[in-house]
Amino acid sequence: MPETVSVRSINNGGGLSVLEQNYEYDLLSGAKLLDKYVGKKIKLIDENQYTGKREVIEAELLANNDRPIYRINNEIYLWHNGMHVLPELPANLIAKPTLTWLYENTAKTPHEVEVSYLTEGISWKADYVLVIDSADTAADISGWVTLDNRSGATYKDARLTLVAGKVNRAKAPQESYEIDSRIMYAAAKMKSAFEEKSFFEYHIYDLQRKTTIKENQTKQLNLIEANGIKIAKEYLVYGIKSYWTFQYRPENPKQPVDVYMTFKNEKANNLGMPLPAGVVRLYKADDKSSLQFVGEDRIEHTPKDEDVRLKVGEAFDVAAEKRQTDFKVVTSSVTADVRAYEVEWEVVMRNHKDADITVGIIEPLFGSWKVLAASHKYKKVDASTLRFDVLVGKDKEVKVRYRVRIEE
Repeated sequence: MPETVSVRSINNGGGLSVLEQNYEYDLLSGAKLLDKYVGKKIKLIDENQYTGKREVIEAELLANNDRPIYRINNEIYLWHNGMHVLPELPANLIAKPTLTWLYENTAKTPHEVEVSYLTEGISWKADYVLVIDSADTAADISGWVTLDNRSGATYKDARLTLVAGKVNRAKAPQESYEIDSRIMYAAAKMKSAFEEKSFFEYHIYDLQRKTTIKENQTKQLNLIEANGIKIAKEYLVYGIKSYWTFQYRPENPKQPVDVYMTFKNEKANNLGMPLPAGVVRLYKADDKSSLQFVGEDRIEHTPKDEDVRLKVGEAFDVAAEKRQTDFKVVTSSVTADVRAYEVEWEVVMRNHKDADITVGIIEPLFGSWKVLAASHKYKKVDASTLRFDVLVGKDKEVKVRYRVRIEE
């Protein structure tokens, strides 16, 4: 990106000034070479495929649009199979994009010059693998950085530094640019090839060795490895906020039971590192010790000492059904400033697993609300969330009933 170039002399300060900068990208190609010779004479070498004899023909190139057009012996040829021979390479054609400077130099000693610029087409992302143990209470995690270089250049023996955080970019009309940088961090009980440092409002992570990133290459670098982190499984049934204002009569009352895995990103849990945003893929060994894929989820940038919560999928052996058993509009006037509803629900849960489990029921609410009656203990998570955590025994069924008044 030529407009982002910065040039400075490291050893001679203000002794070097760039007056003009040109980015040359009129690249050499067969078509462009012929374009330069329109209206000029070239040679065509025609080889007889039967005798192998070559004949050199002089031709004037009249045009080079859809196909070359020639004048040969005062006749017009719309096509010719001969090999093109040009007398010399035209000016202003280059083999690769080139940046040139017109500069003013007042120093008497050589400069050591630093050139900085932004380039598009090179990116990186983080990916993780979480291997869960047989009891679903611990896991090993490994992470990789994947570099994708489509910038048009090879970076040989490069010092690689990755920037963490979200860097704001100015927006062009009808376009939006955002660089979503990701971080790495080395902590105790964790292996990493990167060294982390704080930088401005971000983090930078230096690879502790040089690496070569080839053009049109995808390269993976080991990011983190940590063993024996404590995890927890969570079963959740989610309600829908809009179902509180009308009579709900579903054809199928079955509700999905979502499965989540959570862990604490802290040093006491063998982690304690900022985790870059990326996809976490979860695996678990079956009874033949073969790893099976059980789900994946994307995490955002996660600082140390924060929780990581991954949606794995839906439980097969846990069934849930939800029915609205009563619905009343307490204020009947449509012109009333406040409308109030009383709604009663019944959630039936059946556990077909070989162990007891706890299922959470999450109800999103709105306005001013109050629980009028409930068959089980509940808690007000925040101003708009009601939650039940219900123990469902092995091969047991549990019914949870609750009645709520809502004013909007």
